[in-house]
Amino acid sequence: MSTKLANPAPLGLMGFGMTTILLNIHNAGFFPIDSMILAMGIFYGGIGQVIVGGMCFKRGDTFGTTAFTSYGLFWLTLVGLIVLPKMGLASASPAGFMGWYLTLWGIFTAFMFVGSLRYPRAKQVVFGSLTILFFLLAARDFTGSELIGTIAGFEGIFCGASAIYFAMAQVLNAEYGRTILPVGELTAKSTNSSQVEAQLKAA
Repeated sequence: MSTKLANPAPLGLMGFGMTTILLNIHNAGFFPIDSMILAMGIFYGGIGQVIVGGMCFKRGDTFGTTAFTSYGLFWLTLVGLIVLPKMGLASASPAGFMGWYLTLWGIFTAFMFVGSLRYPRAKQVVFGSLTILFFLLAARDFTGSELIGTIAGFEGIFCGASAIYFAMAQVLNAEYGRTILPVGELTAKSTNSSQVEAQLKAA
């Protein structure tokens, strides 16, 4: 008897998207960091995505496992960077060092964006905009520019919204068995080319 496994990606995308929007409302200058953003970072954006990464592992999805687990742990480390100094357990990282932290996440995301090019356009938008976001945030910390930080905030809101859209598109399209929200599926020609390449590699 075979058991059909649910697609965990929408759950992970929602955790990522909602938390990203809330943090970047702060980055755009509207609200300070508070307990709501930290709680979202720990539970929905953090632990939630790590759980989804485990679900993707069960499905044999290497891309999803790497992405959701990594970004879930990103949120947990980010909360740690904020909370640990306030608890007196570690010194706060200087802005320049935070710039390197964000740069490394930007490099990782750039590689993931390349991997997303074989998936629907909506997924490419999520990873492409996230790559830009990390490098903008790194530039803000390296330069101390409030303007770059504000630009990053609005770009981050767009990134989070794109993740929410992709999540809900997957849910609604699966529920109704037809396209309710388009995601920019790759053409049959591209799909066939990928299958041919896979067969050649297997041979």
